[in-house]
Amino acid sequence: LWALCCRLLRKLGVEPLRHSKPALTEQTRKREAMKTRHLEQLHSLLRIMIPLALLCSVSASTQRNSAANQSLTDLKRMFQNPPPDSRIMMRWWWFGPSVTKSEIEREMRLMKEGGIGGFEVQPVYPLALDSVSSGIKTLPFLSDEFIDALRFTSEKARELGLRFDLTLGSGWPYGGPQVSVNEAASRLRVERVKLMQSARRVPVPSIANGEKLIGVFFARTLGKEIVPESVREIDDIKDGVVRLPEGFDGSCEIQFFIASRTGMQVKRPAVGGEGFVLDHLDRSATENYLKKVGDRLMQAFGDQPPHAIFCDSLEVYNSDWSSDFLEEFHKRRGYDLKPHLPALVNDFGTKSVAIRRDWGKTLTELLNERFLATMREWCKRNRTLFRIQDYGVPAAALSSNAYADLPEGEGSQWKSLSSTRWASSASHLYGRRVTSSETWTWLHSPSFRATPLDVKAEADRHFLQGINQLIGHGWPYTAEGVEYPGWRFYAAGVFNEKNPWWIVMPDLSLYMQRLSFLLRQGRPANDIAIYLPNDDAWANFTNGNTNMIEALRERLGPNLIPRVLEAGYNFDFFDDDSAKQVGRIEKDALILGENRYKVVILPSVERIQPETLQKLREFTRGGGILIATRLRPLAAPGFQATEADHQKTADLARSLFDGASATCRFVIDETGELASTLTSLLRPDVALSPVAPEIGFIHRSTAEAEIYFLANTGNTPHKTKATFRIEGMEPEWWDSMTGRSKPATVVARDASAISVELALEPYESRILVFSRHARPLQSGTSATETQQAEFDLSADWQVTFGNDAPVKMNSLLSWTDDENTRYYSGVVTYEKRFNLPLNFLREGVRINLDFGEGHQVSAAPPSSRTPGMRALFEGPVREAAIVIVNGRRAGAVWCPPYSVDVGELLKSGENLLRIEVGNTAINHMAGHALPDYRLLNLRYGERFQPQDMDKVQPVTSGLLGPIRLISKAR
Repeated sequence: LWALCCRLLRKLGVEPLRHSKPALTEQTRKREAMKTRHLEQLHSLLRIMIPLALLCSVSASTQRNSAANQSLTDLKRMFQNPPPDSRIMMRWWWFGPSVTKSEIEREMRLMKEGGIGGFEVQPVYPLALDSVSSGIKTLPFLSDEFIDALRFTSEKARELGLRFDLTLGSGWPYGGPQVSVNEAASRLRVERVKLMQSARRVPVPSIANGEKLIGVFFARTLGKEIVPESVREIDDIKDGVVRLPEGFDGSCEIQFFIASRTGMQVKRPAVGGEGFVLDHLDRSATENYLKKVGDRLMQAFGDQPPHAIFCDSLEVYNSDWSSDFLEEFHKRRGYDLKPHLPALVNDFGTKSVAIRRDWGKTLTELLNERFLATMREWCKRNRTLFRIQDYGVPAAALSSNAYADLPEGEGSQWKSLSSTRWASSASHLYGRRVTSSETWTWLHSPSFRATPLDVKAEADRHFLQGINQLIGHGWPYTAEGVEYPGWRFYAAGVFNEKNPWWIVMPDLSLYMQRLSFLLRQGRPANDIAIYLPNDDAWANFTNGNTNMIEALRERLGPNLIPRVLEAGYNFDFFDDDSAKQVGRIEKDALILGENRYKVVILPSVERIQPETLQKLREFTRGGGILIATRLRPLAAPGFQATEADHQKTADLARSLFDGASATCRFVIDETGELASTLTSLLRPDVALSPVAPEIGFIHRSTAEAEIYFLANTGNTPHKTKATFRIEGMEPEWWDSMTGRSKPATVVARDASAISVELALEPYESRILVFSRHARPLQSGTSATETQQAEFDLSADWQVTFGNDAPVKMNSLLSWTDDENTRYYSGVVTYEKRFNLPLNFLREGVRINLDFGEGHQVSAAPPSSRTPGMRALFEGPVREAAIVIVNGRRAGAVWCPPYSVDVGELLKSGENLLRIEVGNTAINHMAGHALPDYRLLNLRYGERFQPQDMDKVQPVTSGLLGPIRLISKAR
């Protein structure tokens, strides 16, 4: 208590009394009397606080059992009505930027109505010339008018309860007119000059502003290669001329090494945002950019900063150097790189590999310290979060995400080393609760072609990779008066009200919001940690090609990740630095952050730190499972690694994988052996029988529940038995479309597993929640529904297109079958009155309005220009419908199964059925002239190219049938 009182006194700026005191003056006596009063007050406070704390502790203890059950109830309640912060967001492109406050507000209100929780403003290229008559006026990036538009947007977003993120620049990567050539992205330029035997003088290549000659080397050549032993540095350079050594014969070459600039310009910039891309390896360049661009942008926000600052893809192509790289390399690696520059860019065998590893590691360190750390410090000072897609070039490692508050991924490739899984792994390791992903880039190109089913199919793949915040790509701002369907980004879907299927956007958004919320609960429950061999990736860098994630993707190969997932496990990636920062060994588990991994996989690892292998040996001695595939580690990394280091690494690998350990295995053939090896050592988290490779899962664990999200990523239905490594709990199905839950039927159970039947339609997903508080299915009941009766509604509809008079449709046809509606895009109303027999409505039955089944479609030939995905399935509803029965909304239909429960809204006798159907805007586009950007390009230069315009054709639309009421026993 005394120690506590002393600390509290010091917090108040008062030094506690000491036992021995010097003689006191009158002034000090008063001061000491005040201290005594403070001490007496603190003692009195403690006499009250301590019993109260004890009472609270006892009360909490007595309520512990009931609180556990209440927490599951709360989780279910919040799943039904998830919090706003789990809503999807949109990347909001401001073209030009040419924006007005009235249109900004209108579009924000639309976003909110559609269930969208916020946006990320990204100013990009113009789409129209300024015009007084049309009211289009470009506000140059960073101009006073542009800052005023941002200020208005920020204020209105707070009023509407929308999250506001801001790209700290225009287009991508960061750069613009504020970046001088001396702060532009850097590269190592190598100029090679073939020599004739008679040559004695060679001119130095032209050295431009921003460049510096750093070394000249002479060597003999053999064919296209240089002879390593012949390399020698030349320093006899005068007046721009190199004087060659005497006595050379045969074929020779001089190599000039120049610290240069990539010359890369900002991609898709707004007016006023054009210029060089920033050197991300130069701290002063980053600081100057933040001062000139970042600080200027923040003037729009006053004391209410944006939720997060966003940095888009690190696509600084060819960036592999910095102006002081040689000095930094020597400081960090302990030797001079300059004499070894020829080995860096030529193939000198193991020497080149070792030097490239050190070069690559230095590049990553410079990015971490000079760009990422600087960005995060700036964000902290400005009271905002740092959100970044931290992969690509320069050479970002997975552990580089330690500097990100909000790691972000991109890509739907759920069975590969995707940047999406890269980001979620980083979040899991570093304790970031939310991981976002850029979603729907290139989705079902061209723009406006994507459907709600396409949206769901890709979103589910992101959820399977651990994503729990979707950033839609995206929402194009459209100026008032622009011809329908408005502006669009060249490489993206369009998710605003211009697409007629917008009528189901609130339903689609709520589906994704529920999943985003649920996948933030508890912690990830992944069994396997896959080691990323950064040292091998760096060792395989080459001049101009330093993309870390691409090098690792090639190293892991195409088979490892699919075999792990299909065997019934999930995983996270980790690397050496993340293991050092947040890792430890605890008995049979590798602990990374708050996560416990039972299995570690070394995928074709050649170089590894001996210290890492030592830790993994400790892991296996406690019972942890270690598997190496394709290669056993052979060497220690780096040019200065000694033979003893290499031998130690090889000996450790041999002792691990050639010994008699029951938990260490070496797998040569990942396709044939890996799954069986894993399942022999650890029971799968989810086992499917029969196997269905298209079905994926993600598992979250809370104190009270085990949460599984399962999704069919393919276009065929699957029915299988799913066995979960769960004991002592009961399963419930939680419906992410409606928020309702019901007990699941257990078909088998043993001491450590529970099996349920799993049936999934094409691209369907389900949630299974296990808990000790769930209600078991009552004996005698069954989840199987048997068909009782059908009532056909396929004929004789009154159909209204827009404001036209209703027409009678005797049988259901696509709108494109009629030349009058072939190019129609919009919402069409189908109405029908019908008499329902009295015996159709009975107790204990569920009545669904069923729209029929869809059909598979073939995958389009791959296109390098449009790498996005689409759902290879076309339904009987093209593309979305709202069902209204007797004046009351029954639900929305936009994905399999194409059915909605209407039983509670029907009545015996006459009923009125109204179905509102929306297609896509592509039909309208096909019937009208496409935009002509010729004058725009002449004015601003060609800043983009519209994609897949040859695919702008009318597509099947409307209700195709058959439509039936189906009565089934519950």
